[in-house]
Amino acid sequence: MTEPYDPSREGAEMSFDGRMSYGDYLRIDAILAAQHPLSDAHDEMLFIIQHQTAELWMKLALHELSAARAAIAADRLQPAFKMLARVARIMEQLNSAWDVLRTMTPSDYTRFRDDLGQSSGFQSWQYRLIEFAAGNRNPAMLRPHEHRPDILALLRAELAQPSLYDEALRAAARAGLPVPDRVLKRDTGVAWHADDAVREMWAMVYRDPEAHWPVYELAEKLVDFEDYFRRWRFNHVTTVERVIGFKRGTGGTGGVSYLKRMLEVVLFPELWEVRTAL
Repeated sequence: MTEPYDPSREGAEMSFDGRMSYGDYLRIDAILAAQHPLSDAHDEMLFIIQHQTAELWMKLALHELSAARAAIAADRLQPAFKMLARVARIMEQLNSAWDVLRTMTPSDYTRFRDDLGQSSGFQSWQYRLIEFAAGNRNPAMLRPHEHRPDILALLRAELAQPSLYDEALRAAARAGLPVPDRVLKRDTGVAWHADDAVREMWAMVYRDPEAHWPVYELAEKLVDFEDYFRRWRFNHVTTVERVIGFKRGTGGTGGVSYLKRMLEVVLFPELWEVRTAL
C-alpha cells in the first residue's frame, strides 16, 4: 500500500501558529466575509462576486495606468509599454467575467433586482477614474459621488492632472513630432476632442514606424488598451440586454440605451482615424 504523501518531508511549512500564512497575507477572511446577499435568491451571490471581482481588477488597472502615465511623463516608455499591456490583459479578464454573469437568466435576476434599490454599476467610482485617467472626462459624472467627499476629491484630483493621452502627446512632442502648442497647453480637465493636426502627427509616425519606433509602439499600446476597453463595453451592453432587455437600469439610467451611447465614446480618436488616412 502506498504511503500517503507528506509535503513536510520535502520542506513544506505545515505549522503557522503565530506565523503569517497565505490567508493572513491576502486577508482572505475579510474578502470572503464581504458578500452579504439581501435576498434568498441563489443567483444574488453570483451577482455580488461578479461585481466585487470586477472592482478588484479595476483597482489593479488604475494602479497600472497611474504608473504608466508617470513613466510616459518621464520618457520611460519601455516600462510604460509593459504596464499598458497588463491593463489590456486586465480588460480581457473583465471581458471573460461577462460569460459567467450571462449564465443568469432574466427570471433569476428578477428574484433579487428590487433588493438592489438605486445601486448600479453606473456609480462605480473606480470605473469613473479609469475613464477620467484615459481621457473621457465629463465633469457631470462627478455628481453621483457628491455624497462621498473622499471619493469626490479623488475624482477631482484626477481631472486636475493630464490624462494618459495628454501625456502620450507630450511625449510625442518631446520626441520631435509636430504636436501643436494649443494641444500641449490645453485645459486637460475637459474632454478631448479630435484634432486634425494630431491625426496628421500620428500619420507621420505610422508612415515611417522605424523612424519613430518608441512613439509608434506607444500608439499601438494605447490602441490595444482601447480595443479591449471597447470589447468590455460591448459585452456589458449585450449582457444587460440579455438579462433585462430594455428596462431602465436600477440607477435610473436608460439601461441598454445608455450603455449603447457609451459605445460611441472614443478615447484616442486620432489613433483610429489614422487608419483611414494612411
